[in-house]
Amino acid sequence: MGDQILVALVEVAGAVVIFVGACWAAVRFVVEGTRHRSAAVFTPIRLSLGRFLTLGLEFQLAADILRTAISPTFPQIGQLAAIAAIRTALNYFLRREIAQEQQQVGGAGRTDR
Repeated sequence: MGDQILVALVEVAGAVVIFVGACWAAVRFVVEGTRHRSAAVFTPIRLSLGRFLTLGLEFQLAADILRTAISPTFPQIGQLAAIAAIRTALNYFLRREIAQEQQQVGGAGRTDR
């Protein structure tokens, strides 16, 4: 019973991280959207949202690992493998996109000087 509470807490932590990131990005989008009309203003917002999503997905994966470590069955292990593969792929592509966006922001900042 206590193990399930631990898993639920980690899942909730991941969901909270994603929710907070989405709220923060939405507020920043509205604020920056009313101040500026340039699309470049939104890149840092996207980068921050991507970081929140990546962190939230890491928490969700940790919860799945804990759940399987507590009482592993072959179907659960198979589900964990599929979930881990999907979330790892999502994290990989999110991180790659964040890195590309950071390079573009950094490159644009250097050319303006």
